Amino acid sequence: MRDCLEKQQSGETLKPLVIAAVLRLDARMTKPVPQNALIGILWMIATGLLFVGVTGLVKLLGTRLPAPQTAFIRYAFGIPLLLPALRPLLATRFTRRQFGLLSLRGAVHTVGVMLWFYAMARIPIADVTAMNYLSPVFVTIGAAVFLGEKLAARRLIAVAAGLLGAVIILRPGLRELDIGHVAMLFTPLGLGASYLLAKRVSAELTPGVIVAMLTLTVSVGLAPLAAVVWVPPRLPELVILAGVALLATLAHYSMSRAFRVAPVSVTQPVTFLQLVWAVILGAAVFGEPVDPFVVLGGTVIVAAASFITWREAVLKRRRVTPLVNETK
Repeated sequence: MRDCLEKQQSGETLKPLVIAAVLRLDARMTKPVPQNALIGILWMIATGLLFVGVTGLVKLLGTRLPAPQTAFIRYAFGIPLLLPALRPLLATRFTRRQFGLLSLRGAVHTVGVMLWFYAMARIPIADVTAMNYLSPVFVTIGAAVFLGEKLAARRLIAVAAGLLGAVIILRPGLRELDIGHVAMLFTPLGLGASYLLAKRVSAELTPGVIVAMLTLTVSVGLAPLAAVVWVPPRLPELVILAGVALLATLAHYSMSRAFRVAPVSVTQPVTFLQLVWAVILGAAVFGEPVDPFVVLGGTVIVAAASFITWREAVLKRRRVTPLVNETK
């Protein structure tokens, strides 16, 4: 457009002032979104606080309601949020491959969500938060196995460090592990697999359609499991689960704003604060003792995940490994 207008500057079809105005408009339209590190950090801090609020509410809910039921009610509260995406969803003509991948994604995400709710009600908040950071590490391994991603020596070291962080947290043989720890160990696997499946169709379908299909398929997957173990919920429990859905939605919105205004290398390290707040919340509200091994292991995992995503940004590849909170 710029070249065309410049060629016509000497002609009589367009006046010089008009040409200059159009060129300035063209320059503005081609400018990238401005990057603001401080605003991005503030949005990511808000994201961490909101996700810690989610874990706190689920912890407050307790174990009276079975995990499949709590997960189902949480997703049911999210269904009204699909209304803006309903028309594009109904207009989409899925291929058999796309529908199969999205259905499989719903299945593995269903398992991951149930395990997370089960673990959250039984083990300390700090343990759940720290182990959830394993998702990017597991996705990196899955991307190498299933998508043919190459793992350079530095990324292999980072993956090994992330797994070492999990060992530091769990300390098998040195302390008694709760069944919730086992559930939480498999949670990042399910959520990581869900992320990889979404990546397979991300270039073919809009984000709104992909998110809407996730909510629908997980709700459908959880419904029969919840029905089998259904316990009549009390009003306070429904209020808490509605709060979980609201805070989770706000957290994802805040996270998307952070990614838009600041580079990954700036926002990713800030996610470590989420572990700090989880430790404080667990100690101050729920009387959970501060475990230095959990803090140390979580720090190692966050450092490994941050290095992996930073390295991908430096190499300017098509990003496969998710940021810490993206699989939630």
